[in-house]
Amino acid sequence: MIIHDVETYSQEEMKALQLKRLKETVKRVTAKVPFYQEKFNELNITAEDIQTVEDVRKLPFTKKEALRDNYPFNLFAADMKDIIRIHASSGTSGKPTVVGYTKNDIDNWADMVARAIAIAGGEPDGVFQNAYGYGLFTGGLGIHYGAERLGMATVPISGGNTDRQITVIEDFKPTVIAGTPSYILKVAEEMEYMGKDPKNSSLKFGIFGAEPWSEEMRKVLEDKFGIKACDIYGLSEVMGPGVAMECHESQDGLHIAEDHFIVEVINPDTLEPVADGEEGELVFTSLTKEAFPVIRYRTGDIASITREKCKCGRTTTRMSRVKGRIDDMLIIRGVNVFPSEIEHFLIQIEDLAPHYQVRLRREGTLDVVELHVEVTEEVYQQVNNDIQHERIKLVMKKVQHSMKNNCLVSMKVKVLAPRSIPRSEGKAVRIVDERKVAVTV
Repeated sequence: MIIHDVETYSQEEMKALQLKRLKETVKRVTAKVPFYQEKFNELNITAEDIQTVEDVRKLPFTKKEALRDNYPFNLFAADMKDIIRIHASSGTSGKPTVVGYTKNDIDNWADMVARAIAIAGGEPDGVFQNAYGYGLFTGGLGIHYGAERLGMATVPISGGNTDRQITVIEDFKPTVIAGTPSYILKVAEEMEYMGKDPKNSSLKFGIFGAEPWSEEMRKVLEDKFGIKACDIYGLSEVMGPGVAMECHESQDGLHIAEDHFIVEVINPDTLEPVADGEEGELVFTSLTKEAFPVIRYRTGDIASITREKCKCGRTTTRMSRVKGRIDDMLIIRGVNVFPSEIEHFLIQIEDLAPHYQVRLRREGTLDVVELHVEVTEEVYQQVNNDIQHERIKLVMKKVQHSMKNNCLVSMKVKVLAPRSIPRSEGKAVRIVDERKVAVTV
């Protein structure tokens, strides 16, 4: 369901709209934000230097450090009397990153997410189960406002309380569920553990994001629930969920809300643009944000883009699903590996459950990488709960062989009983660093 004609604009129409809004954004930040005033003065750039959309490349990059250095409100481009909401990151690696919203920002965000939910298959007469966490994290409220804007009966259950999630699925008959893929998988597994078949539910579509997940994980979720599972993208610094959304018709790239953002893909080392279809770091410039506009924000996410028209009828630029984050990349004896690549091959091993953790620890002066995986309940019962059984040892060898041949890395592998790896009610913890000093392995 296409709910706004901007989703089918020609490239010329979209660029004309983007250019108008880009100039307005540049004027806003140079008038209101000291950080950008200084950066633009250093480059001797004004809004008059922006004559085409491609001129965005003349502007300075913004990195997450800038948000922390200007904590909490120094990057706001609106007076506090006009700020009606504040979100923030968890701040696990330093000061939290704080973002603000005016009433217009909230309205635009709701429209954007409503479009995203419609792209994924949501319809106004459906029931929407929102299992994203509410609070400082943008996911819960961002999705909530969009679902209501679309006209769906929205159930704000938030993350966690898995038994209640199952009760809502059974009693409220939702047509769409949203959450992190790892947590929704946990819901499905708990239903199975209780003797219930998730495929018998009313669910038709799933909207999953906030963590990288593989095509294989998509197949697992779709098979368990009998749904179409679609990827949603966003980050609080740029807006929140709804920056891009995968359509249920083709599930081939995420449609970017280009009327609100300009997307670039750059080589993270040279900072030069890469060709369409080539992977690099995603960079976003906001076009309509009043409280917290961002110029060329380096997301750290690795993906590619295509500008080809989608079979769903939309013409907006699409981004590939995120391969991983630059700072999540493991360097194992000189080989670069993303957790999503490990997941891609693990899920193809028949006797394994779709849960894993990469644990980094130190033995003497050496760094050791150990991959923890789980066998399925069925396999565990067949070997009489014996984790030392020969079949379990064969599974371990399969995993080691797959990692060596497909990911080109050698790892120690530990095969665990079902439900041994901790499940998260939010983002899955895929990497556990047990070393006292972080070093390259």
